[in-house]
Amino acid sequence: MAGVNKNGDFDTLSVQDEENAKRAAELVIANKELLFQNEEKEKRAAELIIANRELLFQNEEKEKRAAELIIANKELLFQNEEKEKRAAELIIANKELVFQNEEKEKRAAELIIANKELLFQNEEKEKRAAELIIANKELLFQNEEKEKRAAELIIANKELVFQNEEKEKRAAELVIADKELEFQNK
Repeated sequence: MAGVNKNGDFDTLSVQDEENAKRAAELVIANKELLFQNEEKEKRAAELIIANRELLFQNEEKEKRAAELIIANKELLFQNEEKEKRAAELIIANKELVFQNEEKEKRAAELIIANKELLFQNEEKEKRAAELIIANKELLFQNEEKEKRAAELIIANKELVFQNEEKEKRAAELVIADKELEFQNK
């Protein structure tokens, strides 16, 4: 029996030994529990180290990606500014084209009017040319008639010259005859 010695007296050392043994057993259990908990904590710490490394790696990757996105955003911003400039240039160019097309349409309308005028003038010139052809034929005919008349007049003039010469001869003969008569009458 614990706590009682051979003489039947209560043994304090024995009780203390039992208490110490219980306490030692509890400490062993507590140490095992602590050891288990420490092992679990070490495992958890190792897992956390791995998780932290993974997070660190992911954060570095995110920072790289963020830096790439910043560069990409700057590039997109630049491209958008360039597109806006180009769009503004195209708007100006389109306005210029619209203006030019309006001017071309005006010019085309003017040319249509001018072409109609030219067509009218050409028709008038053709009529005038036809009239001139007729007038030229008439003049040609008249010139031919004048040449015939001139030829006839030349012949008539020759005839008149011949007749005048004959008349002069006859007149000269008459003058001589008159003188003879005068002489005979004296």
